[in-house]
Amino acid sequence: MSTDKNFKSSTRLVHAGRRSSEYHGVVNPPVLHASTILFENLDALEKASPFPHGNSFYGRHGTPTRYLLEEAIAELEGGHATLCLSSGVAAITNAILAFVKPGDHVLITDSTYFPTRNLANTFLKKFGVDVEYYDPTLGADIAGLIRDNTTIIWCESPGSLTFEMQDIPAIAKAAHAKNAKVLLDNTWASPTLCRPFEMGVDVSVQAGTKYIVGHSDVMMGTITTATQEDFVTCKKQVILSGDSIGPDDCYLAQRGLRTLNVRMRQHHESGLAIAKWLQTRPEVSRVLHPGLPDDPGHAIWKRDFIGASGLFSFVLHPITRAQLANMVDHMDLFGMGFSWGGFESLLLPSDPKKIRTATTWDDPGQLVRIHVGLEDTDDLIADLAAGFERLKTA
Repeated sequence: MSTDKNFKSSTRLVHAGRRSSEYHGVVNPPVLHASTILFENLDALEKASPFPHGNSFYGRHGTPTRYLLEEAIAELEGGHATLCLSSGVAAITNAILAFVKPGDHVLITDSTYFPTRNLANTFLKKFGVDVEYYDPTLGADIAGLIRDNTTIIWCESPGSLTFEMQDIPAIAKAAHAKNAKVLLDNTWASPTLCRPFEMGVDVSVQAGTKYIVGHSDVMMGTITTATQEDFVTCKKQVILSGDSIGPDDCYLAQRGLRTLNVRMRQHHESGLAIAKWLQTRPEVSRVLHPGLPDDPGHAIWKRDFIGASGLFSFVLHPITRAQLANMVDHMDLFGMGFSWGGFESLLLPSDPKKIRTATTWDDPGQLVRIHVGLEDTDDLIADLAAGFERLKTA
């Protein structure tokens, strides 16, 4: 695909990372499996290197199946280059470890995904990294927390479970004034709903498991950087960790990528419709969705994003565990599971109180995270309505 033309995102999603002319006209890049890569002679062997990225060096570092997917994601997200890894947690871990060392100070949003917090509270602290959590709504005021030894600021916008929006451009400006890197978990938006590098982000991380793959059948993480220098730093860390992802998973992710734009439009439309319906229900005390006009983060969302995904939360008025079980155990369409981003709808009862340290979660009601899939919206609303009716019978 010619990158010098100003194609729109839906067109880029169809054509990015394809080389039909190199594979006998085949539309989809083929699945190339490899462990050993053979070299023609001693000179070639001695010159072999995993740099520059894309060299056929050893199977753990990838084959063209992976390289083409990485090329597509980098183009769609607006970054310099991308690395694909075996899971979202692997991407988070390697992205953070690439930039920290003992004695460093890191700032992590208090609304972060739990495995990020778990990494920080165990591995980072064990090896002498000073971890500090911050209020996700700080914005430019985060400057007051940045120290001389602060190396990274970890962001997630909107935040996990509670969906606070962060003022990423303001945070990036404050961070770069003190030579700190800004790393963003961009999974909620996918590569289509925001352009993190235009907001000043240095490294964007995604759980490709979610919307990129889109079919709940592949584990994948991605690291995309704004610069070649940061890309080399991240790739060296990934090589050191030994992380690798197989070509079959990359093939499935490529396949999912082609329909990402139309899927995200449906997630946006259905998610907002159900969020607005939930606001009308007497069982619901509030809905946490940045796309709603009365959400505290709506102005930032409207400024920085071109749409919403299907993931948000709502809070029920106080109920017993038996009532909650009677509601969620008998849903017809909403499953219960820890992932999201697939075609299927999910509910996940959660308790943010357990994982907050810089801020508090004082709402007495039950928080339920919801992923609105691709089913008919009326059917999903009917399923939720029946669940709310069961709250009365427990």
